[in-house]
Amino acid sequence: MSDGRLLIAGLLLVDSLYYVFARLLLPLMPPGASAMYMMVLGVVQIAAVIRGRIDLGVLRQHGWFFLAIGVLVGANTYMGFAAVQYVDPGTASLLSRTSVLFGVALGMMWLGERLARVEVIGAALAIAGVVAVSLQPGDHFRRGSLLVIASTALYAVHAAIVKRYGGDIPFGQFMFFRVAAVAAVLVVLVSARGDAVWPTPVAWGWLWLSAIVNVVVSRGLYYLALRRLDMSVLTIILTLTPVVTWIWSIVLFGSRPRGQEIAGGVATLLGVLVVTWSRDRRDASRQRGIG
Repeated sequence: MSDGRLLIAGLLLVDSLYYVFARLLLPLMPPGASAMYMMVLGVVQIAAVIRGRIDLGVLRQHGWFFLAIGVLVGANTYMGFAAVQYVDPGTASLLSRTSVLFGVALGMMWLGERLARVEVIGAALAIAGVVAVSLQPGDHFRRGSLLVIASTALYAVHAAIVKRYGGDIPFGQFMFFRVAAVAAVLVVLVSARGDAVWPTPVAWGWLWLSAIVNVVVSRGLYYLALRRLDMSVLTIILTLTPVVTWIWSIVLFGSRPRGQEIAGGVATLLGVLVVTWSRDRRDASRQRGIG
């Protein structure tokens, strides 16, 4: 298998485990505390990887940038971990694919981009799928859906800020201060809500593993793939994440998606693929001087 295929396979595997770890940690401690400890341990692990080569000058120069990232991703992580109280990991992963739609919306509002007709159709199809998945009987389900969608919107804003202002920051320094800022925000959130508890030995084991997979490996592979692959290709690949997450959810938690969830999920993924495919074609045409 080529390096590119190994990278894609590894990214799909670890990306699919984000909500699975949130669900595994749920019986052991409050979700906010799980998210906080995971990020704090991620800081420790990244610091060990870069072996003390931490440049505080980067933080001083880009303080506002890391503060914004910390608030957005900190709230995103807190809400995402809280959502698995109400939805299974597969559904949460599916709803998080709406990040493509939020990215398109940000492009229109921030960069003045316009949607082609087929992209409007794809966006409408994806939104219809999200509505079908979210409008299930029971207030808890709807609450979980809203948490995932809101947290995904925050992450999309973070991605736009990183894309616009974070490209010149050295990768190791970016990763360390990004995760440290998120951890700091989570410490404040969890402390303010009174959810901080000391983990049991079993919880510590799962927290260390979740930090390795969800923070260090997952985000490292994501940014590596972002540098090697076109954004549209990466988006299409990550569209498969909910399928893998649903498999984990069925095996580990006995979850079974309903017919309405499956139909809504298919509509959402198709809509995302249509938007991504159309934008990829349009970008390729511009590069050839056609568009």
